[in-house]
Amino acid sequence: MFYHIKELQFEAKPERPDPLFARRLQEILGGQYGEISVAMQYLFQGFNLRMEGKYKDLLYDVGTEELAHVEMLATMIARLLDDAPAGTLEEAAEDPAMAAIIGGMNPQHAIVSGLGAMPQDSNGNSWTADYIGASGNLIADFRANVMAESQGRLQATRLYEMTNDRGVKDMLSFLIARDRMHQNMWLAALQELEEREGVVVPSTFPSNQELKSVAYDFYNLSRGGASAEGRWASGPSMDGCAYFHYVPNPPAYGNVPALEPAPPYTFNTNFHIPPQPC
Repeated sequence: MFYHIKELQFEAKPERPDPLFARRLQEILGGQYGEISVAMQYLFQGFNLRMEGKYKDLLYDVGTEELAHVEMLATMIARLLDDAPAGTLEEAAEDPAMAAIIGGMNPQHAIVSGLGAMPQDSNGNSWTADYIGASGNLIADFRANVMAESQGRLQATRLYEMTNDRGVKDMLSFLIARDRMHQNMWLAALQELEEREGVVVPSTFPSNQELKSVAYDFYNLSRGGASAEGRWASGPSMDGCAYFHYVPNPPAYGNVPALEPAPPYTFNTNFHIPPQPC
């Protein structure tokens, strides 16, 4: 069960309206790595986890916090849209939709949402559940979470440099700091899990069903040999089970594929079937 507390987790009040920046903020609200994505990702990982305990509780804690960030951003976007759109041309000022387009803001903020936030990215693409991952394997999921928090923090820091509004900067500063915590948190959880299960996912797949002869080969498949200098090309493997092997000229393990002709009803190009007369 969820319940809502009216106070924001952190203040979301700009110094002045800015419809253009409201559009930019939509990216970290409804974009691929926005707060809607991480909230749904963590909560569904929690919903789908088939065991109780600290990891399930962790996912619920952080997923719920991300909902608070959704509310903060939605509030900030609505306030940035106060008195919008502000057209610079007299004729545009008479037409809110035209002013929105000329001003660079999302015209749907004026037409669809009534000067409110939308579950969209900065280009107006609707948020989709395709952005989230919840596999049931905690190591796989927590690695995806580190990536999501890394991308989210990166985008928030870029947005921080795009505004001089102290109120917006203060809110972004809070979100950036929370993204630091969340990256550290997922990495700590991963370290704990990897010490127990190993670094390769899934760890429970039977090793005798894996073609071990190629499991630690690094293939040089681009011009030049600089990749041979990497940690991944020599020395002990990260799972501690073998040594990396650099292969400068990887062999082809299969034959040239030769497909059987398609059946006549497909009407594929097929020289074994003569064309029909007129």
